[in-house]
Order: sequence, then C-alpha cells, then structure tokens
Amino acid sequence: MLDFSIFTDNLDIYLEGFKYTIIASLIALVASFLLGTLIAVMRIAPIKWLNWLGTAYVEFVRNIPVLIIAFFFYLGLPTVGIEFDGLTAGTIALTVYTAAFIAEAIRAGILSVPKGQMEAARSSGLTYNQAMGMIILPQAIKIVIPPLGNQFINLVKNSSILGVIAGLDLMYQADLVSSRTFVTFDVYIFVAMFYLILTIPLSLGVGYLEKRLAKSN
Repeated sequence: MLDFSIFTDNLDIYLEGFKYTIIASLIALVASFLLGTLIAVMRIAPIKWLNWLGTAYVEFVRNIPVLIIAFFFYLGLPTVGIEFDGLTAGTIALTVYTAAFIAEAIRAGILSVPKGQMEAARSSGLTYNQAMGMIILPQAIKIVIPPLGNQFINLVKNSSILGVIAGLDLMYQADLVSSRTFVTFDVYIFVAMFYLILTIPLSLGVGYLEKRLAKSN
C-alpha cells in the first residue's frame, strides 16, 4: 500500500519540482523545434558545407546519451569559465539532444513534398529561402506532426535528467523527499504520477492529430 501521507506532507515540494519540469520542457520544446527545423533545412540545402554540418550534428548528437550532453554543459563548460545552473544546463541539453531527432523528422517531411513544388515556387520568382519557408516547410511540418508529437513526449520524459545536475525538477525534489523520509518506492511512484499528468494528454493529443490527418488525406 502506498503511504499517501508522503505525498500530502510534501505536496509543496512535488509541485515545486513539477513547475520546473514544465518550465524546462516548454522552453526546450520550442527551442528544439526551432533548432531542429534549422538543422533539417541545412541537411537538404543546396550548399555542401551546410549539408555536412547538419549531418555531423545529427549523427553526433543522436548517438550519445543526453546525460553526457547535460554533464558537458553543467560540469564541462565551467572548466573554461562558462557556468550554467542546473536548470539552464539541463534545458540546453534537452534542446540540443531533441533537436537532432526533430531535424530528422522534419527532413523526412521535406523530402516527402513533391520536388515540383520547389521548382514551381522558384519559377514564380521566389528565392530558395522564401520557397522553403512559405511553401515547403508548412507542408512538411503538417506531414510529420505525429512523429514530432512523439519527440515532444520523449522530451518531457528525458527532462528527468535535470535531477542528476541539481535542475530543481521533479526527480531532484523527489530525491530531497526520499532523503528526508527514508522512503524510496512511494516517493518515486508519486513522481511517476506527475509525469503521467504531462505525458498522457500529450499522447492523446498526438493520437487525435494522427486521426485528423488520416481523415484529411
């Protein structure tokens, strides 16, 4: 049986962690989408060195753990005089890591748009950047909304790495509660419930969008 007194007695601590988890997730969500979109465009741009940079970023970041990236920003950069608090370092790490996966999803969406649309846009007088921003990207993003939604769910779950670097999130606060109460199982079960509060609506929303897009096609 769960000891709900642990939850009620430490509700303010849980809510504090919940707040910072939401803040980090929202900031990283927006930032990773913007960065991922930029990287995706670089990977298919008609400039070889941009292709190389985009590919190098995706292949490097996707193949290392997000925790290593967090340690780099929290513990590595201070050695050269650049310091971030745990929340900032963790949010940057989430952004950098998630952007690589979003870039691949958006790149797939761009490649699925018929090439003739770019050619038609260019022939009508639009520059490459204008055609990409006004014609191609809006269609590509619509196509890949379901996989983007899945990446956003993963981002929320990955935000638990903030607890390792004093990021003030749910896991960090749970560690504090556990050290005070000498209870582990119950404490982290309640943390899991908070994550479900965030991820279940996101999952349902992604499923709804998939059905809507299937009907529109």
